[in-house]
Amino acid sequence: MKNTVFKGMATAMVTPMTPYGVDYDTLGRFIEFQIESGINALVAVGTTGESATLSPEERKAVIRFTVKQVNGRIPVIAGTGTNNTAHVLEFTKSACDDGADAVLVVTPYYNKATQKGLINHYTAVADASAKPVILYSVPSRTGCNLLPDTVATLAQHPMIAALKDANGNMDQTVETIAKCGDKLDIYSGEDSLTVPMLSMGGAGCISVLSNVVPGLAVEMCDKFFAGDISGAAALQCKMLPLIRALFSEVNPIPAKAAVAAMGFGQEYLRMPLSYLEDHNRENLLKQMRLLEVKV
Repeated sequence: MKNTVFKGMATAMVTPMTPYGVDYDTLGRFIEFQIESGINALVAVGTTGESATLSPEERKAVIRFTVKQVNGRIPVIAGTGTNNTAHVLEFTKSACDDGADAVLVVTPYYNKATQKGLINHYTAVADASAKPVILYSVPSRTGCNLLPDTVATLAQHPMIAALKDANGNMDQTVETIAKCGDKLDIYSGEDSLTVPMLSMGGAGCISVLSNVVPGLAVEMCDKFFAGDISGAAALQCKMLPLIRALFSEVNPIPAKAAVAAMGFGQEYLRMPLSYLEDHNRENLLKQMRLLEVKV
């Protein structure tokens, strides 16, 4: 492996907000809750953090705040991806300057790009980055798929360290792993596939689930890496109903409702996101209580 950023479980954090802006007091408390729960890394301003509706100044400020709050205790990964390469370069340089340990760069959405275009895009970002770059493929959200041959080409770059794989297609994931070997860390981007991904040599997960149950999510990875595969699989199955509840509507709508119910700020979302439907909220809270989350 090269430039390994973290091993285990990283939380793709929600960004607490009010109608007046980012709620930094709550964000600080939430970061402490995550660290106290044993989380291995934190992602600030990923897509779960509503990066698409934060202003450029807010994106930079949230990353800067997170780095300062964490104060070197665990790695901080900054979400710097957009569908404009020039903007990604700007956000990446800012995040590196502000002390992020790595950057997470989603594939360009809407305008998408060919595989050649993706190679050009990520190479430009990696050339400009002072910190390791994590590729992020989530075609259900972006309409843009990083194919195995493309990932294998990008893995040759010394600053490209990992792939967050949220394809939901294990056949493609296995092909990517086969073609990249030990040149790239693979992180699950699908909470329901974390243990299967680990079984293929994955290094961990960048998770929505761990916003809500970071301790259990970390325990699942710890069990796997300690050789207790059946124990890890049992936890994966135990948490599946909560995972499904967290994706009953588009992320981060349920996650924002969950952390608010846990006492972390308001359930405030920026349009065009809407609030969780009542029947989905009822099931989400039920699944949280079954896992002994206080709501």
